[in-house]
Amino acid sequence: MALKHVNAVVVGAGAGGGIVAKELAAAGLSVVLLERGKWYTPFDDRKDDLRNQRTTVLGAAFGPDDERNPRVFVDKQGREHLVRPSDGDYNNNAACVGGGTLSYGAMAWRFMEKDFRMRSTYGTVEGSTLDDWPISYQDLEPYYEKAEWEIGVSGDDSNNIFKATRKRPLPMPPVAPNLEYQILRPAAQRLGLHPFDIPMLRNSVPYNGRAACMRCRWCVGFACEVNAKNGTQNTAIPAALATGNCELRTECIVKEILTDAQGRVKGVAYFDSKPRLYEQTADLVVVSGSANESARLLLNSKSRAFPDGIGNRYDWVGRNLQGHAYSGAVGLFDFECYDDLGPGAGIAICDFNHGNQGLIGGGMLANEFIRLPYQFVGWRAPNMPRWGPEHKQFMRQRYRRSMGIMGPVQEMPVFESRVQVDAKVKDCWGIPVVRLSGHRHRNDPIVGKFLASKAELWLKEAGAITTWTDVPGTDLSGGQHQAGTCRMGDDPQTSVVDKYCRVHDVDNLYVVDGSVHVNNGGFNPVLTIMAIAYHASDHLVKSWKGSHGAS
Repeated sequence: MALKHVNAVVVGAGAGGGIVAKELAAAGLSVVLLERGKWYTPFDDRKDDLRNQRTTVLGAAFGPDDERNPRVFVDKQGREHLVRPSDGDYNNNAACVGGGTLSYGAMAWRFMEKDFRMRSTYGTVEGSTLDDWPISYQDLEPYYEKAEWEIGVSGDDSNNIFKATRKRPLPMPPVAPNLEYQILRPAAQRLGLHPFDIPMLRNSVPYNGRAACMRCRWCVGFACEVNAKNGTQNTAIPAALATGNCELRTECIVKEILTDAQGRVKGVAYFDSKPRLYEQTADLVVVSGSANESARLLLNSKSRAFPDGIGNRYDWVGRNLQGHAYSGAVGLFDFECYDDLGPGAGIAICDFNHGNQGLIGGGMLANEFIRLPYQFVGWRAPNMPRWGPEHKQFMRQRYRRSMGIMGPVQEMPVFESRVQVDAKVKDCWGIPVVRLSGHRHRNDPIVGKFLASKAELWLKEAGAITTWTDVPGTDLSGGQHQAGTCRMGDDPQTSVVDKYCRVHDVDNLYVVDGSVHVNNGGFNPVLTIMAIAYHASDHLVKSWKGSHGAS
């Protein structure tokens, strides 16, 4: 069934897609925004410790559902496993309006200048496809600023001497320090480190008509009931709809990108919730489905012009999948250091992102978000039983006397870590599913061990009487920080999109999400995804020459 032709179809209403839809609609283009999930409110999934986007024991709170959305995971021994969104190996991200921005922890980091020049900084890394980006920090700086002010960021990074220059401060002050912050800040200073308030996509004061954070414990992994956590679901997408030029369609599963006889994109085919199959024609298509799902859609979009999937002429679509190998330490104290003030995370250091002798890259370190009682089970001391009197005693005595410091290792991209589409398994709509395989680079655990040692040292200086470290292995990485599968670059033979996120082979097809990242930085990547979305949208609007009409 065909529908009225529009200027642009955006696939995915997350961090990238929501912004692109808003920018195009505000410029006067007619936009259809397709989202596979629902538009959830905080009251659709109550504050249940066992049901949130981080703890999937009872299923993924914000989608997708287990029954209709399987994937295939190939372990390091080559064994295939059918996995569901509630399985860790699924590498899930929220499937809903706002995507991961509905339920994330909301750290709002700018990448560093060296993060965009990793190969120039560290040289060729054996076993890795590490490269420089085709854009610089300076190219993205005005778009970082736009994301901070339009979406809304609080914090104070003025004491971060390692940050790149910014032209404008953050629009909101940080939230008041919690007890962990007050313990960790002087400890870091005694060690000669440079602690500062984490930038957060979270209102510390009323902002743009939305309330300030009420400091509850149910934050990361949950939707905010007072609308103080800022994502595209409560900023960019409502603004897009308010223009009258954007239509949001939820519970729509895009089957494939449609092309004409000349190989140009002419729209998408998708199933609605019934499910009925539609064709939505458009002058251009923007894919913003996440690193896993965007690669899947391109690979499933086969035609005579693109027999291996659109944009995949040189077998780079789906390659270089990376997330973040989190590393750090846990400390136990002989005094209470937990005051139940959310979001918990508040203080960070960037002393070890770069310049670590003999190492490639690094990562920031920060205190952890509030760990709910169920999640605290995962913080058991080494050799602590999983159940029984000793386990219960540990939980009672140590829940309020523990603290964690963690950070994301800047992973080295690996060509063999990848998203494919499975030859046998299909979802309930008959579409071949994501097939995940590969491994982390051997450098990642080495850097992880280094960061963990620094986290442990910080905790000991703060008064921890017992500490232990958590270091990542070499298993495949993806998860909520998934990136890299449609990387940007100047050379079509070693990248999928150009510096404006346009697919090299197709002049009216764009990919705008974390999949375009050449590397994923030593930070949570969402603010960079947002900045890239503004950057790509600016180019799209400036180069727009009007509709070609239905093909």
